[in-house]
Amino acid sequence: MDLKFEMIVLPVSDVDRAKAFYEKVGFRLDVDYTASDKFRAVHFTPPGSECAIIFGEGMTNIPPGSFQGLYLIVSDIDEAHGELANRGIPVSEVFHDEGGLLHHGHEGGRCVHDDKGQRRITGRHPERASYGSYLTFSDPDGNGWVLQEVKKRLAGR
Repeated sequence: MDLKFEMIVLPVSDVDRAKAFYEKVGFRLDVDYTASDKFRAVHFTPPGSECAIIFGEGMTNIPPGSFQGLYLIVSDIDEAHGELANRGIPVSEVFHDEGGLLHHGHEGGRCVHDDKGQRRITGRHPERASYGSYLTFSDPDGNGWVLQEVKKRLAGR
């Protein structure tokens, strides 16, 4: 059985503000559907992704800004940083994790773990290893995104 991750219901406080933000980031608007004054669904897909986000009125009771560590992969972290910055998106510096792969010390773009191996080091991973360089940004509600540079996928991916 194939299971494909399709969509994340993202908690936001202002649907139009979130819509404008994700358009500015460069996500593709797929649907903006209003059924009533209590239900509106706005559906976006990141470029190149098969998984999408959806938000709106009557979509979730999760507090806005609750989602952290929403990972997107890019083939060139510096290029992604430049493009987002040029679009006016506040992004972190490019960084790598002291311990190597899979940075997991993030919350709203800030490091929350200072344990050995979980400290941000400014700049790309020294060997430019796949899965080793990152940048972060947050939407207007504080939902936190992590961009991770992947030049070569792990076997089986």
